Amino acid sequence: MNGGFGWSGGFGWAHGTPNRAEASVGAIEQPAITLKSLLIFGDKLAAGRLVKAVAVPWYEILAMIKKDPESIYQIDPFKWEEIIAGAYERAGFDEVVLTPRSGDGGKDIIATKHGAGSVRFYDQVKAYRPGHLVTANDVRAILGVIAGSPDVSKGIITTTSRFAPRIREETTISQFVPFRLELKDKDELIQWLDSLSENE
Repeated sequence: MNGGFGWSGGFGWAHGTPNRAEASVGAIEQPAITLKSLLIFGDKLAAGRLVKAVAVPWYEILAMIKKDPESIYQIDPFKWEEIIAGAYERAGFDEVVLTPRSGDGGKDIIATKHGAGSVRFYDQVKAYRPGHLVTANDVRAILGVIAGSPDVSKGIITTTSRFAPRIREETTISQFVPFRLELKDKDELIQWLDSLSENE
């Protein structure tokens, strides 16, 4: 491994709870790749920390995932928010904010593009182990968050796992896809990260 990676024992995966700092019951015990200094931060804003740029380890982790997509399950789940925040920065968003681990109001990342065609996305990252599916209630929760936020264009759930069967067919959910809601599963996440690494 390159200098940006380190191995740590302990629980590699969390269920995901409203308080992201809490460990969860039933996590899989396995080594986890912990990543240091994935992002370079700018000013601290009321909503969280402004992402100024990505650091070298961010590129290293994308290269690792490209080589072995299953390595996503060796990454510390709390680091996934930083990986996704970095992805928005590299995708050309003008302002990317990583929210605090607690009290985030149901959003992990706020990504904004200014100017003509301005958009703002709220992304909730579900770093789940294989077999732990994102539920319809999880999806409805992000819909509730964007419904109460008139300055937000779209809510996104990004997961390292999958969504429960037939979620996209439910009328209470499907009517918002793709303009107000996006469901990004493991395959779409890996494809997105691959496209960003190819642009380098």
